[in-house]
Amino acid sequence: MSVRDLKGSKRYWVLFACLIWLVFTLFPLYWVAITSLKSPVDVVGGPTYIPFVDFQPTLKAWRELFSGARGGFFSTFWASTIVGLSASVIATLIGSMAAYALVRFPFKVRLASGIGFFIVAMGGYLLGREVFGVNPAMASIVAFCIALALSIFLNRFALPGPVLGNDDIIFWFVSQRLFPPIVVAFALFLLYTEMGKLGFKMTDTYFGLTLAYIAFSLPIVVWLMRDFIAILPVDVEEAALVENVPSWRIFFGIVLPMARPGLIATFVITLAFVWNEFLFALFLTNSKWQTLPILVAGQNSQRGDEWWAISAAALVAIIPMVIIAGLLGRLMRSGLTIGAVK
Repeated sequence: MSVRDLKGSKRYWVLFACLIWLVFTLFPLYWVAITSLKSPVDVVGGPTYIPFVDFQPTLKAWRELFSGARGGFFSTFWASTIVGLSASVIATLIGSMAAYALVRFPFKVRLASGIGFFIVAMGGYLLGREVFGVNPAMASIVAFCIALALSIFLNRFALPGPVLGNDDIIFWFVSQRLFPPIVVAFALFLLYTEMGKLGFKMTDTYFGLTLAYIAFSLPIVVWLMRDFIAILPVDVEEAALVENVPSWRIFFGIVLPMARPGLIATFVITLAFVWNEFLFALFLTNSKWQTLPILVAGQNSQRGDEWWAISAAALVAIIPMVIIAGLLGRLMRSGLTIGAVK
């Protein structure tokens, strides 16, 4: 039932409640906007609400922001845009492939092979690090590759113990988001630092930050896209298989176009996560590839938080996501509705 179906006073009461909710949700944005137009005296002098009535607006905070007096605005904005878009697109594409595979094909992962992967990876790292004196980054990479190859080989045999299915794999993907971000960010910083000693600079680079955000976003992408793909009809894919259409063409030419609303919804959600992420950018960058959350957090001085500057920087960080959500809003809502039905 919609508001248009209501008659009489009920309709007006519902419209009044919606208006109150609209004011409640928009007031924080309005407050940030007018705070960015206030002078320091107006901010610390008490609450004022209406420009030209309660206070005289000024563009000082905006001039300082765009001029670079409070950090490299344009460099951080472009860094956020490039890293956010590329990481979201790549994570959505790779996560959609993984979700499609988990929906359409049965997987069996033997727990014993997983335990073997952990033992070989940890043992190989410690052996290379402590016995052979190998660089920690190189030791971890070599141990991981060997453990992965061995676990795939062992999974082909009828090992004792339980066998994990598709739902267990999905749970494993989602469980990666249970780790505290500070632990993951610090571990990545240590790994990137050691890789830099080998000649592969990863800190404060586009590749290093984008790779971290892709790994950070994949669990949520796989989780969301699994539901979107699960409700797609299989008949079209089966008909394409009868015509000997390759699997990659089925995925890119049939599945992805049908899942477009879900793809857009997942992309926007992923972009919002990446755009607003703070810890990875704080640990893995220092100047060239710093993002907007770092710029917003740095808008202070020895006198304390300068809310007029913070508001201007925060508003710039908010506006792009509002524009993207507005442009893709209809497709995003339809995609979220499809996921909710599942």
